[in-house]
Amino acid sequence: MAKLGRTDLDIYPLVLGTNTFGWTTDESEAHAVLDAFTAAGGNLIDTADSYSVWAPGNTGGESEAVIGTWLARRRDRRALVATKVSQHPGFKGLSAANVKAAAEASLKRLGVEAIDLYYAHFDDEDTPLEETVAAFDALVTEGKIRHIGISNYRPERVREWLDIAERTDAARPVALQPKYSLVSRGAFEPGLRDLAVAEDLSAFPYHALASGFLTGKYRTEADLRQSVRGDSAAKHLNPSGLAIIDKLDRIAGSRGVAIASVALAWTRTRPGIAAPIAGARTADQLGPLLASAELDLTAEESEELTALSDFIDA
Repeated sequence: MAKLGRTDLDIYPLVLGTNTFGWTTDESEAHAVLDAFTAAGGNLIDTADSYSVWAPGNTGGESEAVIGTWLARRRDRRALVATKVSQHPGFKGLSAANVKAAAEASLKRLGVEAIDLYYAHFDDEDTPLEETVAAFDALVTEGKIRHIGISNYRPERVREWLDIAERTDAARPVALQPKYSLVSRGAFEPGLRDLAVAEDLSAFPYHALASGFLTGKYRTEADLRQSVRGDSAAKHLNPSGLAIIDKLDRIAGSRGVAIASVALAWTRTRPGIAAPIAGARTADQLGPLLASAELDLTAEESEELTALSDFIDA
């Protein structure tokens, strides 16, 4: 188990991503996924107020609403919920008024008294960072959020947030959420990685399976047509990406696990990473993800994978 920043909260070695909820995963199946994840010991569920606005007919907040009906049915607050602000069509940006209104809307959809981890989803450079920091701090003071996270920020902006929080005695962030995987390392390393390590910020990377590419399901152009995510995985279908898949395949075969389990386990060997985020469209897809939480790679296995991915910069 990893700690959530400098808090006393333990986090299971896998975070459940829920951006398919209310999109390609209907409510009943989403509840089955949540049941299976928490039954296995999982305790951090990741969503955003903008999930899944991209789906035809959706307006944002669908994932939160589905999680909310699950929480109401279970009446179990051992599960921690992380959500985000800045991208919902009705609550764009990180002005103080917007952060407050968006948080209240998320609380209503989730049906909870407080959000366990609230992320600034994307930086809003049109709003003074001092205003955003103060807005998040006010939510902590009011008891509407428990902890603060930062997602998709450049290292210098994270540093600035931390400095403002220290100078103004505002609540300090405890988590980062960067894009990071074996085929996408440049957004986290080295700048955010070094901050995470130095400042005790738990990094929970998204895109850890690279839109399914690191499950091994996409090895030819024809394979890309298997899923709505095929187009996103296409850019990794090259000799370098396939070399990583080959190494993952060999390690997975020797360990008797799925390729995805090895790819997720690798992220936890990297400095600053607390646990990767991965989602399952159905409960049946959870097995390899959960298996990753029990898999500890050897130093040699981790180093071989890292060496193959050292060329990655985005």
